Amino acid sequence: MAKEYIRLEHISKKFGEATVLRDLNAVLHRGEILGFLGPSGAGKTTTIKILTGQLKPTSGDAYVLGIHVEKIDETIYEQIGVVTDQSGVYERLTVYDNLKFFARILGVPGERIEELLKRVGLYEHRKKPAGKLSKGQAQRLVLVRAVLHRPRVLFLDEPTSGLDPSTALDIHRLLEELREEGMAIFLTTHNMEEATKLCDHVALLNDGQIVEYGTPEELCLRYNQDKRYRVLLSDGSRLLLGQEAEDVGRLSRLLQANQVNSLHSCEPTLESVFLTVTGRALG
Repeated sequence: MAKEYIRLEHISKKFGEATVLRDLNAVLHRGEILGFLGPSGAGKTTTIKILTGQLKPTSGDAYVLGIHVEKIDETIYEQIGVVTDQSGVYERLTVYDNLKFFARILGVPGERIEELLKRVGLYEHRKKPAGKLSKGQAQRLVLVRAVLHRPRVLFLDEPTSGLDPSTALDIHRLLEELREEGMAIFLTTHNMEEATKLCDHVALLNDGQIVEYGTPEELCLRYNQDKRYRVLLSDGSRLLLGQEAEDVGRLSRLLQANQVNSLHSCEPTLESVFLTVTGRALG
């Protein structure tokens, strides 16, 4: 069993009379990505702020690397990385000097800077002022800064929001590599396709509550009530078949006759599961 790095136990948070988190329970282990998914205002960023010691929960308990969040001190920040909308860079410093500044604070050797810059495609921009970077390049710089010191836990708040598909793919690859190295990643996003691709487990949030929890595959299969199959035939025609005896027999004959080019099940996406559970669309 992988080591437990984060635990949420019955976490709730109120601001005045408004309840923004209600009885959250979740666990993140070493070498896993846990996705907190939901639209803006669902409570995702508030959860990160509680886990990083920026906010106190109204009730419940949360632990990061075995330390209760109300006892977090500077020693824990040596073991975590955080990327949020507020994660800025020093625009007048070069890309390299931005990282060099934090590397000195964190006791990170210079070789680590060059390794990461090459890994995310920023090495050729290392002498460029950070303020001259594109949005995607700046986001990669912020992510590199967050993992310079090889944290055990990485918090990512909408890390690919507004980025082009190519840049988002670069970030996805880096996150998958970091997970393989044993890092635990707490990811918030409203991009259900991203979550399906990256996350080992997901929590669907709506109005501060976890309305579903499990692996992406588990959730999609759980709500696969109308089992259908899309079939592309060798002549270019398409069929939508069910599990009735007549359809099963027809599919069997087509397969035996080598007339099937592709066959896909029609289980719902995470986004359609969210819509089913909450009655509301993302966005």
